Amino acid sequence: MIVDRYAPVNLFALVPKLRLAFEPALRELDRLLDDDILFQRVKADLARRAPRSLIRGRHSTPVEVILRLLVVKRLYGWSYAETERFVADSLVLRQFCRVYLAAVPDDSTLIRWANLIEPSTLAALNDRVVELARRLRVTRGRKLRVDSMVVATTIHHPTDSALLGDAVRVLSRLLRRAKAMLADGAGLSPAVFRSRTRSVRRLAQQLHRLARRKGEAAAEELRAAYRQLPRFRPKGAGFDLMRRWAA
Repeated sequence: MIVDRYAPVNLFALVPKLRLAFEPALRELDRLLDDDILFQRVKADLARRAPRSLIRGRHSTPVEVILRLLVVKRLYGWSYAETERFVADSLVLRQFCRVYLAAVPDDSTLIRWANLIEPSTLAALNDRVVELARRLRVTRGRKLRVDSMVVATTIHHPTDSALLGDAVRVLSRLLRRAKAMLADGAGLSPAVFRSRTRSVRRLAQQLHRLARRKGEAAAEELRAAYRQLPRFRPKGAGFDLMRRWAA
């Protein structure tokens, strides 16, 4: 079950001789993160973990703790594992993240929760923080540091031959669609609608093999193979037909 927050505990009052206090950045962030709009946006995303997570199940890590742990991670540029370790070892960060004397969630748990937060929520979170920061005169809002993460996606390396292959494949598909819409090909020869996808794919594979070889002979073969690429560029009646049909 989604839990909002732990019962408050003042860790600084438990050890007064240490004279613990927030540094200026944490002190201002502590005020900004008390905003209920930010809290409710994050809570709504975390509630998507299970259909009835708002009313059933064992108690989760509190929403307030997750939000503040992610802010600390971004503030100091730590990994999830470092965030877990440093927060667990610091009374100041425990107080800021409002985890108090409870166990700090491990890095895998924090990752699972973080993945539930939608990009739109992160954007709204950033906008809201900037708005509140300007209102409280923490910053003028002229510059904003953005922390982002690169993830793998299903695209290939954009080599010249690969880009040409993609272009030929798309143009061939458009020509097939144009042929299907024209009765008897509108009197055009079959060569106009010829697909060169296989030809350019074979040439691309040849270029990839040659690129892995070393030596002057291999370099000359690679140049010769590249000179064949213009043979597959869009031209002639087929290209003119494709442009008219696409328009």
